[in-house]
Amino acid sequence: MNLSDLLIPTAYAQDAGAASGASPMYNLLLFGGMLLMFYLIIWRPQSKRSKEHRELVGGISKGDEVMTSGGLLGKVSKVSDDYIAIVVAEGVELKVQKSSVSAALPKGTIKQI
Repeated sequence: MNLSDLLIPTAYAQDAGAASGASPMYNLLLFGGMLLMFYLIIWRPQSKRSKEHRELVGGISKGDEVMTSGGLLGKVSKVSDDYIAIVVAEGVELKVQKSSVSAALPKGTIKQI
């Protein structure tokens, strides 16, 4: 017996036993379940939000009151394909991308604030 045997334990391999792997059907069910969870938790809600935002942006017209993702409130004065012009104060008109609109507000909201 060496001093190194006392300080460093020796590891021995175990006898090889029968391999007990999972069945291929179990693996397919597990993979299918993970795909289903991915669809229900991530993909479906994101596509739903995306569809609602596209409808919101597509429905913007002159005179609507909107809030941008930056928090600006204004009344739409001009609408083009990709951009809108919003009036945030008398004589102050800003041009922003349509995609930056985060919400359409009910009429008269800006006057109440």
